Amino acid sequence: MAENRKPSHDAFAVSGEGRKSTWTRVGAAWPNEDGKGYNLMIAPGVAVSGKIVLREPRPQSDQESD
Repeated sequence: MAENRKPSHDAFAVSGEGRKSTWTRVGAAWPNEDGKGYNLMIAPGVAVSGKIVLREPRPQSDQESD
């Protein structure tokens, strides 16, 4: 099952536009076995509405510099 593998993408809820936007990591996504979609898992207790963006994970060293 997808949850046993490392996710291919991080899921972010994005509010605002451009440089003033706020990105909050809310979950992760894994490709379906047939390659035609993704399974998106939202973290427990997270209420999400609006724009969701899937991005490939950045290397750990990039994340620490934020």
